[in-house]
Amino acid sequence: MVALFLCPLSRLQTSALLLSIAYVVGNGSPALANEGGDSFWLLGTSAMEAGITSAPGLSIRITYYSSGASSKGWTSKSDGRIEEGSYISSAYLMLTPSYAFERPVLGGQLEFGVTMLAGNYSSNSSTKLFPPSGPAEFDATSDSMTAFGDLFPQVSLKWNRNVHNFMIYAAASVPSGAYDMNRRASVGSGTWALDGGVGYTYYDKNTGHEFSAILGSAYNFMNPYTAYQSGIDLHLELSASQYVTDSLSLGLAGYFLTQITGDSGPDAFLGPFMSRVVGIGPHLAYDFKFGDRAASLSAGSYYEFAGENRAQGWNAWLTLSIALGPFDNKLAKGRNEIKGP
Repeated sequence: MVALFLCPLSRLQTSALLLSIAYVVGNGSPALANEGGDSFWLLGTSAMEAGITSAPGLSIRITYYSSGASSKGWTSKSDGRIEEGSYISSAYLMLTPSYAFERPVLGGQLEFGVTMLAGNYSSNSSTKLFPPSGPAEFDATSDSMTAFGDLFPQVSLKWNRNVHNFMIYAAASVPSGAYDMNRRASVGSGTWALDGGVGYTYYDKNTGHEFSAILGSAYNFMNPYTAYQSGIDLHLELSASQYVTDSLSLGLAGYFLTQITGDSGPDAFLGPFMSRVVGIGPHLAYDFKFGDRAASLSAGSYYEFAGENRAQGWNAWLTLSIALGPFDNKLAKGRNEIKGP
């Protein structure tokens, strides 16, 4: 696998007004953490074969990602009942060039990459007021933006020891994408963020068994436009798969994300907005030749549940990876052993 499994992606922005409305509707309401309800780490694309080394040289990864999530809640007061709901969706195309060094560094493989993002993010929300008497009042707003998103550089160091593969990584979100604090929909995040963690993959090429885990934490800097700072996120991704042929693998993956510190800033006066979500779903991968080059096509989808203070729903992705060096079975999908000096 090449660098995109390290890639965090755009924080799905909504306005501070939506944050306040969602919180006010009462306990168990869809208050949104992380200044819009999503971390900058793109959940669902990380765990599968996370620790396996890549083919040395330049690689290209192209991913189409789509997601949809909703939240709703209500509260009753002496002057009536308020119901609030929101739905957010995104469709992104991502390009990730990466370079893996053939010469070992600290006995492992050093790899750099950067992800570029473009696509659409849409936000829809509605509020219904049911007064004690008289007709109900309804208000709905929507916004959509199609633009370039932030840049996401990443670096990893991986070690292979027979069937055991280990890695450490660091990644960042560079706020270079389209962002407007006055809109509910922005493709860019408007703020810097850093992520780092460790990963492990068990892969036995004789049996085709694979198990991977990646654990990381994301630190979000204060948004200079809103003076809002999202809390620190902790995320865990797991996958298990089986190669049913020499080229085709089928498996199951999941993720868990929780905030370990609260949000802060002027728009967090109603609470720390500690968020949490769990996702699970199938994935598959197919290895093939693209001319004389090693390539793979992978896909996955996740259903989210146990969400707290954030929208939850589904996401799906389709990825084409191509190693730009000559095809070599020993290097296909990076299953080569990196030995120390």
